[in-house]
Amino acid sequence: MTFFKNEENKIINKFLQNGYYIGKVEDKKSLEYLNKCIKKKITKKKTLNLNSFHKYNKIKDLNKIRVKILNNLNKNKSIRNKYFNLAREHLYTLVGNELMMQKRLNLSIQVPNDSSSLLPIHSDVWSGDSPYEINLWVPLVNCYKTKSMYILNQKKLSFFLKKIKEKKIKSSKQIFDIIKNKVEWINIKYGEFLIFNQTLPHGNIINLENETRWSLNCRFKNIFSPYEDKKIGEFFLPITTRPMTKIGINYKYPFI
Repeated sequence: MTFFKNEENKIINKFLQNGYYIGKVEDKKSLEYLNKCIKKKITKKKTLNLNSFHKYNKIKDLNKIRVKILNNLNKNKSIRNKYFNLAREHLYTLVGNELMMQKRLNLSIQVPNDSSSLLPIHSDVWSGDSPYEINLWVPLVNCYKTKSMYILNQKKLSFFLKKIKEKKIKSSKQIFDIIKNKVEWINIKYGEFLIFNQTLPHGNIINLENETRWSLNCRFKNIFSPYEDKKIGEFFLPITTRPMTKIGINYKYPFI
């Protein structure tokens, strides 16, 4: 028996069935703030269209621009709170209300026909992340087809595990070839967010659309859930520690 509200159950069931959930941003002002912070580091023009970024910038400068934007974002003391506010209630529903948040936001810029910004198929837990973590992925432009990311739906996971056992895997390309007809391409608009189970295989390929993809992502987990390689203080910081947790942590039995 659970005591979730009907709306919470709808979110939970969709997430468990698919391995991901797409919802509308809860705080539009925070999203606009993030957007302005990013555009400010690219140009002084207020009308900048992120979709057209590739028309005015060279691929060789891409990483330099990305690092510049990220450093600026992560120096901003309010930025993580703004990001959290984009899906605060949904994170509470899916993860809990005592949360750890990644120390730094991540930014992805994928211009058309660029092979230097690829993230081959992977599951975050394969490289030291905890299976108790969740990823909040927020597009800064409409993302669709190869301009977006793909994920293997939870329903197809058993197929993947069976195939992996049958074959000797030597590369990420070999893994993708096994499931390329089974993955789902995330169709998501600016103003929406994606929360996904990062234990599921996911990634991207060369952007074959005529627009640049911009997206932010950041991981969250419950304070009391198990950790793997990425620890408190090094990778995660607490953001919603409740009063009784603080009292309990600091309690000392009196000497008799």
